[in-house]
Amino acid sequence: MQGTTPGNWYFGWNIVAAATLITLLTVGMRMGIGPFFIPMAEDLEMSRSMLAGIVAIGMLCYGLGMPIAGHLAGTRGTRFVLMLGTVIVVVSIIWTVTARHPFTFFLAYGVLMSLGFSFTSPVALTPIISRWFTRRRGMALFFLSTGSMVGIAILTPALTWFIQRVGWQNTLLGFSMLFVILVVPITFLIIRDQAPEHTDLLPAQADGDRGPARPVPPPIEVYDLTWREAVRTRPFWQVAVGLFACGYSMNLLGAHGVPMLVDHGFDPMTAAYGIGLIGLVAIPSTLVLGRLSDILQRKDLLAMIYLIRGLGFFALLLVAAVWELYLVAAIGGIVWAGSIALSSAILADVYGVRIVGLLYGWTFLGHQIGAMISSWLGGWGYETFGTHWVAFGSSGVILIVAAAVCVRLPKRGFVQVRMAT
Repeated sequence: MQGTTPGNWYFGWNIVAAATLITLLTVGMRMGIGPFFIPMAEDLEMSRSMLAGIVAIGMLCYGLGMPIAGHLAGTRGTRFVLMLGTVIVVVSIIWTVTARHPFTFFLAYGVLMSLGFSFTSPVALTPIISRWFTRRRGMALFFLSTGSMVGIAILTPALTWFIQRVGWQNTLLGFSMLFVILVVPITFLIIRDQAPEHTDLLPAQADGDRGPARPVPPPIEVYDLTWREAVRTRPFWQVAVGLFACGYSMNLLGAHGVPMLVDHGFDPMTAAYGIGLIGLVAIPSTLVLGRLSDILQRKDLLAMIYLIRGLGFFALLLVAAVWELYLVAAIGGIVWAGSIALSSAILADVYGVRIVGLLYGWTFLGHQIGAMISSWLGGWGYETFGTHWVAFGSSGVILIVAAAVCVRLPKRGFVQVRMAT
């Protein structure tokens, strides 16, 4: 199997397409709790605080499964991890729709389903894409973010529509059937862990002569660290802080965005379309950001995304008319994607592809800790203070802080990893 040559199709892009579709389904459902939230709470006779607590612990379980998924992907292969995750997802959904007691619902939906989705999440797919791509790694990883955004854009209104017509239980069962029909075939037909020797480098680049081709950033100076040594370095924690803010904000919007907008006077479908529009706009934006990530300093692009996203959370709290909601959603969608792809690309740049799966899994645990806190705070804050400003306002502040932290990441091409003291 050869790398990229002019006029030839590189098989790595087939893997990217498969990974993007899996990410669409996984993240789309993880971020699709908003349409389920009120129907689940009413049907199971739970308070918002109780259901928000279950969702919060589920986000933590999702994060705890990520390092396991990264480890298994490196030792047992990507196919094994994806199939194991698919089995767990299907079993957990069947258990969820039959659960009538809060504790069994917590075990099925909060714990087991979250673990299943962690095995089909971008963490399980990032290592294989990082192995298959060198020259276009940023662009390839950005397609995973595209899958996430398409999932939000399509599944949020689609799930709302189905829930209103067939109920949340039948909607979940239908999703599980679709998940199996799509994930199982593409996993066995497309996913391949072994990449060609020179990945996607052009022949001249593989031979060490970049010639007149499009400039490729110079190699990054790294130490051959173990993952235990890497987690004691500053860039690891800077990326982790950013992903904490990302998880805090994205899952707050996914779990409480629709209820928040409904509480502010919008009807459920308008609220769902507003959240979905964020993902829809993010699709073309992701493609542009992906190309820019292979040209510009990734740390600066990441900081810009966090800053604008943080300002967008304050704007979302202030919208009063439908056109204002759609305008804020459209602007926010431009920078909604990319933080996860940039973070994983930066980790691969700094530490190499050998341990990127484990490092990404551990930093993504921080993402899910943020998700857990915001998922709980969104319900508790509203019931306690009668306002969404506590949760959504804090998200804006945390994102701005993350922007300040990430702008101080090492420059791409001039990185020297130092052990933290």
